[in-house]
Order: sequence, then structure tokens, then C-alpha cells
Amino acid sequence: MPARNILVINCGSSSIKFALVNEAHSQFPLSGIAERLGSPDAVLHWQRGSGERDSLIIPNGDHRTALSQLLPLVQGAAGGKLHGIGHRVVHGGELFTAATRLDPKVLAAINATAPLAPLHNPANLQGIEAAMKLFANLPHVAVFDTAFHQTMPEHAYRYALPDSLYREHGVRRYGFHGTSHRFVSRRAAEMAGLSVGDSSWLSAHLGNGCSTCAIVNGQSRDTSMGLTPLEGLVMGTRSGDVDPNLHSHLHRTLGWSLEEIDRMLNRDSGLKGLSGLSNDMRSLEKAREQGHAGATLAIEVFCYRLAKSLAAMSCALPQLDGLIFTGGIGENSPLVRSKTVAHLRLFGLSLDNEANARCVRGVGGAIQAYGAPRVLVVPTNEERQIALDTLALLDH
Repeated sequence: MPARNILVINCGSSSIKFALVNEAHSQFPLSGIAERLGSPDAVLHWQRGSGERDSLIIPNGDHRTALSQLLPLVQGAAGGKLHGIGHRVVHGGELFTAATRLDPKVLAAINATAPLAPLHNPANLQGIEAAMKLFANLPHVAVFDTAFHQTMPEHAYRYALPDSLYREHGVRRYGFHGTSHRFVSRRAAEMAGLSVGDSSWLSAHLGNGCSTCAIVNGQSRDTSMGLTPLEGLVMGTRSGDVDPNLHSHLHRTLGWSLEEIDRMLNRDSGLKGLSGLSNDMRSLEKAREQGHAGATLAIEVFCYRLAKSLAAMSCALPQLDGLIFTGGIGENSPLVRSKTVAHLRLFGLSLDNEANARCVRGVGGAIQAYGAPRVLVVPTNEERQIALDTLALLDH
């Protein structure tokens, strides 16, 4: 049977990331992004394989415009043989524990979950509906960021709040980045020569959004993000954990509205807020080398809070087969990895400096010092995982 092609689509409110995944090739035949959708500057960028890059201005183009421009490019790159479309959906609530074929009932359920992810689910739906009209004769599959974490035990996902808030309104910890944590833990088991079904991992997905996860025998047992992606670690622009009473304190003392506090915690905090400079770790590492106090502090807080979260996640593991670093920062910052591991001395973790320095720009591998517990850098590939989940569903 010839290798099949899956188009993976990830829609934001004003963007669409896409990748054409061929099951037999590690490189994407086509990938890219449509951004600034709905504005006069809307543009579609794409790349064929590792070579030719191209762009097309689509003034005021919406999701549907971008997808219709993308359609002939995809058909061409797939040699006219496209087998299905996998959609990333951020929040599946408690309804979805695995990838699911899209139909009117599933669309309605994703819509009903929108209050839990008001920035993400409506945008995901917009893209899904546009794609289902344009690719009407193809199977469409939703892959949920939250699904992997539906194996968490109740003592890990419940908040200590009145029971009715959970029973009637779904207020609980859901977790995100599930597709990435799932992909890298499977890959880590492969790299270590261990069985997925008999191994335990701590995983740190570090990008503009960051989360940790405890994975036992291929299942999520705990994760740092909660009801929303704001809980947990310090991130690019998100604060992570703060005192729950901060809202009322800021409202009382500064007169801030809920919207202002929400914006500050999600858009103006994290690395950006601490450094007063940037949410980009690369810029902060350069500024730190030049003695910038804010950048230095932001990196220290980021690494300490990450180590603290990993130590907390270890409560869910029967043993530790390895610590995984992934995501843009996790895969490319030897500094963050070494500073974080330095806080975890009680675990006996220690890095080989040369191996750590070598793991950047897509290079993965073991970076622990000789005789120390396993530490791996594992490049994530959420698009491939979404394609694999889509194919697995099409095989049934």
C-alpha cells in the first residue's frame, strides 16, 4: 500500500499553521503558516520540503480564503492523493479522551466546550468548518490537546473547591500540550530501548507556553497546566502560578477590572513581565550575557520554577526512567537545561556539558553525565503525532 498523506491544520484566531505529513517520510512535503488573517496584511507563507519558500499576500483574507489558496498547493505536493485532514483542537473537556472523527455531533460538543477555552476553541472551529466545506469528500479528525491528560486520577485533577463547581460547571484541571508530551515520551522510550508500557518519564515542554507532565506506562498521571493554560510554569507572557487572591488584591488596591488583570496575567507577565524586555528566551540569554538584570532574573525564576514543578510531578511516578526536555526552549537552550537540572540535585541528576551544548537546532539525544540518571533532549513533532492519530482512526 502506498504511503498516505494527511494534512494537519492548527487554527488560531488570526492564523493557520499547516503541514502535509507523509507517513513514510520524516520531512514534510509542504508546511507553512497563514497569518494576520482578517487584516489588510493577511499573508500565506509556505515551504516545500527543506527547500523553496514562497509567500502570497491575501488582503483581508479569512480562514476560508487562506485554505482555498492552500488547496491547490496541498493537492500538488500530495500528488493529488490526500487521505484525510487532522485538526488540532485545544480543549476537549471531559468528553474526548482520544482523537475523534468530526461530524455535526462532535462539532456541537467542541462548541459547548468553548467557555473553557474562549481564545482557542472558537478559532479551531472556524478553521474546521472552512476546511470541511473545501475538502468535503475527505475524512476530518479532531485531535485534542487535553485528551492525553484524561488518564489523570481524580486526586490529581480536582481542585479543592465546592463540589458543585466540578459537577455542574466542569471546573477541574485539564492540562494541555498533551499531543507533544505523548509524542516525546514514546520517542524517549524508543531512544532508551524501553517499552512505552513499562517506563516512567518527567517531561518538560518549553516554548512560549510551557508545561510539565508525569507519564507512567504511556499515560499522563499529572501535568502542570490546569483549567486553562495559565496555571503552572513561568511562560513567555503568562505568569503561571500566582496567589489566587491576586485578582481581588489588584482590584481593591489599584481598581483594576477583571479584563485588565486577565490581560496582564496572560499577555504581559512571564519572561516578558519579569525581564521588562522580551518573551523570547534567545533575546534574554543575549541580554543576560551583557549583564541585563531583568533578563538574568527572568531566566533564574523560569528555571527554578520549572525544577520545582518537575520535583512536584515526581510524586506521580513509581520510578524515574528519565527527564525529557522538548519545545522551542527545551530543545535549544543548554543554559535553561543546565540551570534547571542544577536545582534537582536530590534526584542525582547531572549533565554532560559537551552533550548538552550539542543538542540544539533539531539535534536530540542523551545529555546526562556518565552514571547519572537519564536526561534526554527530544525534538517534538505535534504535526506528525496528529497525523498518526488521524491515520489510526482511518484504519478502523
